[in-house]
Formats: sequence, C-alpha cells, structure tokens
Amino acid sequence: MARKQTKFIFVTGGVVSGLGKGVAAASIGALMENRGLKISMMKLDPYINVDPGTMNPYQHGEVFVTDDGAETDLDLGHYERFTGEPVSAKNNATTGQVYDTVLTKERRGDYLGKTVQVIPHVTDEIKRRIHLAAEGVDVCIVEVGGTVGDIEGLPHLEAIRQMRADVGADHTLYIHLTLVPLIKAVGEMKTKPTQHSVKALREIGIQPDIILCRCEQPLEKELKDKIALFCSTSPATVFDCPDVETIYAVPLQLKEQGLDDKIAEMLNIWSRAPAMERWQRVVDTIARGETVARIGVVGKYVHLVDSYKSLHEALLHGGLANGGCVELQYIDAEQLQEGQEQAFAGVDGVLVPGGFGER
Repeated sequence: MARKQTKFIFVTGGVVSGLGKGVAAASIGALMENRGLKISMMKLDPYINVDPGTMNPYQHGEVFVTDDGAETDLDLGHYERFTGEPVSAKNNATTGQVYDTVLTKERRGDYLGKTVQVIPHVTDEIKRRIHLAAEGVDVCIVEVGGTVGDIEGLPHLEAIRQMRADVGADHTLYIHLTLVPLIKAVGEMKTKPTQHSVKALREIGIQPDIILCRCEQPLEKELKDKIALFCSTSPATVFDCPDVETIYAVPLQLKEQGLDDKIAEMLNIWSRAPAMERWQRVVDTIARGETVARIGVVGKYVHLVDSYKSLHEALLHGGLANGGCVELQYIDAEQLQEGQEQAFAGVDGVLVPGGFGER
C-alpha cells in the first residue's frame, strides 16, 4: 500500500536566538513519534560555512558528527536523543552547501545559460533538500536556524513559504517560537516582542499556525488572548513553554497543553495517543536528584558547556540508566599545572575529550 503524502512541520524562531528551537523541534518529533508515526528531522542553517566543522566552539557549540561522517549542527544531537531516528548528512543543510551546489550546477551548464537567482534556483535547491530528508516518512519536522529578520535566513524562509503552495495547506504547518519576557521591575510579561516577531514573519508571507511562547512562567489566559488577537490566530493555537528543570520535561509539558493533539487536528493526522510513560520516568529520576557519580571533564572549551553537549548528555543518560544523575565538574585544561590534584578532589572519574592544537 502506498504511503500517505508526507506532512511538513516548519519551526521558526523570533526575537532573540538561543530560545531553544532545537529542543522544541525535537520535542515535537518525540510527540509525533510516540503517536506511532514515522518521522524525520531536519535543520536548515543560514550561515555560509559549508558545515560547522571548522567553526569556533565558543561561537557555535559542539559539532555533532553523524554515522555517515557528516559534521553537523548540535541540534541534530537533540533530534537523535529525543527520537529513535538516527540522523545523517541529509538532515542538515547550510546556506554554504546550497550555494556550493547551485554554483556547481551553473558551471556545469545545468541552467542552460539562464540568469541564476535566489528565486527560483537557490530556493529550489533548499526545497530539494527538504524533500530528500522527507522521503518515506509520515511527518518531516524542519527547523529553520537563526531569527526571523536575519538577512541570511531569507532564502530559507522563502523556500518554506513556497512549500505550502507546492504540497498544499493541509500538508504544511508553521510553528513560530518566540519570547515573552518578564519585566521584573514592573512585574509584567510583555507580548510586544512576539507581536513584532510575528509581524516580521507575516511580511515574508508566512502566517504561523501555532505560536510557542518561551517565558519564565506560564502565560495567563489574558496574555494568550492578546497574542492571538494581534497575531491573527486563535487562542487555542497559542502555547507557552515556561522554564523547566530539564529539557527532557519539554515534551511532557507540551503534551499536557495538548500541542500534539492540535498538530494532529490541523494536519488531519489520525494516530494513537502518545505513550509518554518512559519520558515521565526519566523526568522523575532527574527530579529526585540522586547523584550516582561525579565526573571531572577536563577540556579546552569549558566556558561554553554546549561545546561538549553530546558528551554531557551521554554521561547524564548513563546516570539515568542506573537510577540517578551524574554530576559533572568542568575543569579548564589551560588552568591546570603540576601539583594541582585538588582540582580533582571529590570526583569519581575523569574524562578528557579531544581538542585542537597544542594548548
């Protein structure tokens, strides 16, 4: 029997970077997968580097290496950890890779002497890569890196805008992650940044179907109603993502609000309810906070913990498998001198990850 047409979920971000689009996208993937759907995850990165392999870890965090040897964004690590789907080179596309392919085709004569332009040639290449990542799955979740308004991200946003016309409105869903800051001086949460972020997205031609609001505390109904009014959507499609103790609580948080049900309704997906008991056990174990081991991590890039994100999560998972948490103590390798054994006091083990150069 032929597989039904793939559904596409596009996740964008606004206001500021670092809101957690990768975790949000991975959480949506986990919810869809736990409904019995076959999923695929993809990250579109706006930077012109071919890949992050030569980028400074302090600027970009770790490089996540896939099974086929591709050097990719660290968000792909979240995708693998939150879902049961391994990722590969096709699950990450950068502006550098897209332009490299387009220019190679131009030199080869594939465009038959036409003027090569961002639209349609660059956007067509982006869409080709999206379809490649979506082959043979029920739902493909595509995260667009960067922030709405960044000039580098415009071709990617234009490509996902065109996807709705290409595959149909009933097969595409736009989710926008934005910030609702708490102004502590007045004790109020402000929706104006979200309003402006959605306005910028709509100017590009994308009306978000669902708005996810990152905030320090849950949103009151009045704020959700206000966001819905000014962003031309329904209050039922405005969800909040308040701070949590662990990122592994995010899928449960979103499920509790019914996000997966709303996605299934809007995309007309018939599936079972998600089984999240294993997720709940993981979160409960983390909440208990029982330490099973303390590990010292000696590294060069310890001032940005994301430089060792996969290592950090692997040790955490090892602790969870043994009924507790692993406490990590990061030690700056450049500050170590002979006779500084006290730096390792109280640790049960030491891990020295790789690094570049002689330092």
